[in-house]
Amino acid sequence: GFVVGQSGLYQTIAMFIVAYIIIGMTVLSVCAISTNGALDAGGAYYMISRALGPEFGGSIGIMFFLANVCGSALFVLGLVESIMDTFGVPQGPEAGLGSSVQVLPRTYWWELLYGTSILLLCLVVCLVGAHIYAKATFIIFLIVLLALITIFISFFVVKPHEVTVPLLNGTGTTTANFTGFKLATLQENLMGDYTVDYTTGNLMTFATVFAVMFNGCTGIMAGSNMSGDLKTPSYSIPRGTITAVMFTYIIYNLLSVMVACSCDRLLLQRDYSFLRDINVWHPFVTIGVYSSTLSAAMSNLIGASRILYAMARDDLFG
Repeated sequence: GFVVGQSGLYQTIAMFIVAYIIIGMTVLSVCAISTNGALDAGGAYYMISRALGPEFGGSIGIMFFLANVCGSALFVLGLVESIMDTFGVPQGPEAGLGSSVQVLPRTYWWELLYGTSILLLCLVVCLVGAHIYAKATFIIFLIVLLALITIFISFFVVKPHEVTVPLLNGTGTTTANFTGFKLATLQENLMGDYTVDYTTGNLMTFATVFAVMFNGCTGIMAGSNMSGDLKTPSYSIPRGTITAVMFTYIIYNLLSVMVACSCDRLLLQRDYSFLRDINVWHPFVTIGVYSSTLSAAMSNLIGASRILYAMARDDLFG
């Protein structure tokens, strides 16, 4: 919604094409290497070190390990922020106006405690073993799939209505419209209409919006990181990765088109959780966001451990 609201439908589709060309080249490279011989634990590190040598593999493996660790922390912080938006005590101009469920203290140290607790939960799941992680992620996949189904259904069954959105300066609220499928709404959302980024004060551009959007297209290495735990990694990694890339590409484009046809520009630009506001049952989207973020955090954490284990086993550090 944010991408369509800023860049319009035409530029959004162009962004997805560019992003998935980049991802596609990476995926095809992974598939070529993974089918070129026996695979063991270590994912991308193992493939590169065996194909190009330990010098290349080790340097990339260290960076990939650090990227997975930082990525896990990023997803945990994102989950905490999402929880605070739903259950945190309102602050600033909205102090004292919260609902009955907004009871969690909202200070730096409390949020650090929440993040640490979530990370500890991910650690316990990963320490128990890959089989528990696989079962947990499969359950999460079903939850996210159910949330996606309700989102698509909501575009057809929810009647047009107004949605309360914050003002740009954050000092009040206004209303935007969920119009349902209308040609006028689609025509309004075809072209770009960049606004000022409230975090920097600068006007957004194609590049800045693409940078935000591209984060949603990452995670393609999650399957290859589990190469040591798969029965037939040479078969499972190419098949699973290519299927996942095709599935997400279709879902992203369908969502972009349906959003552009049914939500006015103000709603897309001001309300980043508008899919919850127009859903047949609002908690579905919230649960889906929590589940997908938790899954991403666990995926990065267990992937980082597998990479570090493979590098240590190869005695790269002397």
